[in-house]
Amino acid sequence: MISDLRHLLNEWDPIGVADLVADEYDCLIDPLLERLRDGSGRREVEEFLRHEVTDHFGLEPVLAEIGAVAERLVEWWAVSGRAESQAATGGS
Repeated sequence: MISDLRHLLNEWDPIGVADLVADEYDCLIDPLLERLRDGSGRREVEEFLRHEVTDHFGLEPVLAEIGAVAERLVEWWAVSGRAESQAATGGS
């Protein structure tokens, strides 16, 4: 699951370094998973990413396509999170 999320973040690659530094966005993984597990939707994920993009990475949020990425992450979680929950409960 972590590698899938890392892959999605590296595809997004808002600062353009994923080809050089594969773990550049790993600082986002745990906070994103926590939010997604807690049921955060697109808006909450987008707010988190907007904050990280502007405050941590120093980018303009318009250039980072944050809304589209937030939507993609929530959609990914809808499939992956359900699979994780089913595996944890023995498939029920």
